[in-house]
Amino acid sequence: MASSLVKQELPPKGGYPAIEYSRNLPKRGPSGLMIFIGGAAVMAFGFYHVIKGNRRRCELMTEKMNARIGILPLLQAEHDRKCLRALKENEELEAQIMKDVPGWKVGESVYHTDKWVTPIAVQVNKL
Repeated sequence: MASSLVKQELPPKGGYPAIEYSRNLPKRGPSGLMIFIGGAAVMAFGFYHVIKGNRRRCELMTEKMNARIGILPLLQAEHDRKCLRALKENEELEAQIMKDVPGWKVGESVYHTDKWVTPIAVQVNKL
């Protein structure tokens, strides 16, 4: 058996070199912290403009309401004049229609009360 000595293969002295199995990719883009800080900054900027817009809208609504309150007496006076004009026309029309009815009083209230009752808005048709 001395003639059939088997030579065993061994690693080289110092061992085999390390096998590179990790991916060696270059670092790309901002870090997670920078993305978070940028998103927070954009949101803060947006919230600032939303709050500013809400305050401006509130000021405009207040101005609009004050203008309506200021013009309300004028509008009420116009409505009252229109109502009185319509009542006068209605009484003239009533007098013309009911002239042949004995005992009819033109303009007498149909309500059984002494309180003022705003008449229903009905257009007067001219004959």
